[in-house]
Amino acid sequence: MSFKVMMVFGTRPEAIKMAPLARVLRQWPGIELNICSTGQHLEMLKQVLDSFELTVDENLQVMTQGQSLNGLSEQLLINLDKSYERLHPDIVLVHGDTTTSFIAALAAFYRHLPIGHVEAGLRTGNLRAPWPEEANRRLTAVIADLHFPPTRHAQDNLLREGVPLENIEITGNTVIDALMWMRTHQQEIQWHPAANSALSVLDDNRRMVLITGHRRENFGEGFRNICQALADLALRYPDVQFVYPVHLNPRVQSAVYDVLSDKPNIYLIAPQNYQHFVWLMGRAHIILTDSGGIQEEAPAIGKPLLVLREVTERPSVLEGGTVLLVGTDTTKIVKEASQLLDDEATYKRMSRVHSPYGDGHASERIAKRLCTWLSAHSASSTV
Repeated sequence: MSFKVMMVFGTRPEAIKMAPLARVLRQWPGIELNICSTGQHLEMLKQVLDSFELTVDENLQVMTQGQSLNGLSEQLLINLDKSYERLHPDIVLVHGDTTTSFIAALAAFYRHLPIGHVEAGLRTGNLRAPWPEEANRRLTAVIADLHFPPTRHAQDNLLREGVPLENIEITGNTVIDALMWMRTHQQEIQWHPAANSALSVLDDNRRMVLITGHRRENFGEGFRNICQALADLALRYPDVQFVYPVHLNPRVQSAVYDVLSDKPNIYLIAPQNYQHFVWLMGRAHIILTDSGGIQEEAPAIGKPLLVLREVTERPSVLEGGTVLLVGTDTTKIVKEASQLLDDEATYKRMSRVHSPYGDGHASERIAKRLCTWLSAHSASSTV
C-alpha cells in the first residue's frame, strides 16, 4: 500500500529542517512524497533546496511586497485549499512555528486531513515572544494528529496541554540531521568556499564572529541596540572579523546598513546557502543570533552562542552551559561577547560540544512512526 504525504514549508529555516526528512521520505518504501513550497522566503528557499539536492513539486509563490501577516494568511488558505482538494494527501506535514506552518495545518484541518507536526512542543510561555511564532506553534498543536517533539522537555509541554501520549513521538531535531549530512557531504566532495567572493576575503589567521538576526519582536529599538553593540565590538576588536549575512527583510536591511555599513572589519554579506552557512558556523570563533535553529546547531559543533532574545523555547541548550541569553541590551551584548573574546577559560567552558537535540537520525524516526500511523489509520478507516 502506498501513502501520499504532503510536506508544506515556506521559509528558509523550515526548508533546512524539513530537507533531511524529505530526502528520507523520497526513498522510504510505500511513501509518495509531494513537496509544496509556499514561497514565504522564495530566494532563500532555492538556496536551501539546491544545497540538499531537492526540488519542489509545487511552488505557490504567495508573497507580495509589503504583505501583512493577515494578507499572507489569506493567500495561504486559498492556495493551499486548492492544492489539498487536487491532491487529497493522506497526511500533511508541517514544521515548527511559522505562519505557513499554522495556516497549512488549519487548511488541512478544514478538509479533514490528518496533520503531522515536526518540531512540536516548543514553548516560551509568552505569546508575544517570539511573535507570532509562539502562537503559531501552540495553535498548530491543538489541531495536529501526530506530534514529533525534539526533546522530553517539548513532550512534557504537549502533555501538559492535553495531547495524548500515544500521539507523541520524541525524535530529536531534524536540524541536527541537516547539519551532520551537510558537514559529511562537504567532506566527501572536498568542498571549499573559495569560489564564493563574499567568503574568500576572510583571513584564516583572524578570529571571526558570525551574526544573524531577523526576529520581528526585535524590529525597531531591539535591532538598533544589536547593531550598536556590533559597532562597539568592531571598534574594540579591530583584529576580529564580524560576518553578518543580512536577512532580505527590508526592515532588517535598513537597520543593519544604517549603522554598520562603514565599519571596516564588519562584513555585511548576502544570505548564504546552507552549505556556505555551515562552513561559516564551523569557521566562527563565537556566534551571535536571534535564530531558533542556530541555538540547536551551534552547540552541536562546539561553538559558544549568545542569543539575542529575552526568552528561548529551547531550555535544553541553556542547561549545557554553551549558550547564553543576552537579549537586545547593548551593554550586555558587548560585555558577554568581550568576555568570550578576552577570557580563555570562559571560552573553553562554552566551546565544548553539547547536543541535546539528537544524533542525526530524527528523520528516520519520523518516517517510521509516520508509516506505522498511516497503516493503522488506513486499516481503521476501512473497518
